Amino acid sequence: MSRLLCILIGYFIGCFQTAYILGKTVRKIDIRQFGSGNAGTTNVIRVMGWKSGIITFAGDLLKGILAVLICKMIFPENLSAGLYAGCAAVAGHNWPVFLKFKGGKGIATTIGILLAFDFKIGIICAAIMAIVILITRFVSLGSILMAISIPVLFSIFWRSNYELMILALLLMGSALFRHRTNIERLLSGKESKLGQRSNKKLEEKQ
Repeated sequence: MSRLLCILIGYFIGCFQTAYILGKTVRKIDIRQFGSGNAGTTNVIRVMGWKSGIITFAGDLLKGILAVLICKMIFPENLSAGLYAGCAAVAGHNWPVFLKFKGGKGIATTIGILLAFDFKIGIICAAIMAIVILITRFVSLGSILMAISIPVLFSIFWRSNYELMILALLLMGSALFRHRTNIERLLSGKESKLGQRSNKKLEEKQ
């Protein structure tokens, strides 16, 4: 029951869509109808600029932190409680029930989760992502490599806890699944780099 409650709490926290709310309040648009169609930091930067992108990243990061900390406080004796809430927060961000299950990719939220659950792992993951983005200017590549590093780091710091390892694999799997089209574009050399602005509306089929 504690795990189920953590999942519910985390999911509904994750459903708070910073990018969507900013798009509606600042530009009177549905951000999911512009650029890549993703309700996340990178698309907000491309469509609405850096200021809105930074606010989006901070909001999505914060909800990951809150999901973990709230469930840690409710169930202090359950080590995995915060991570269950975190995984559910990513699911709520990616597939929000209030927005017809069309959200973001969960990377900022994932970093927030890791920072709140194990600060060492969170810092290392954030550093990996930042370094890759600085070198290549591909946000997607930084996100993908960061996601792959999650179970690797959990195997180092939490190797004796198989439940945490499974949840770490879920976080990685979710990120890779949401970036599957980015992976295809990276392999074909068609992926956009950070800093390329886009105000184009999505085609009907997208």
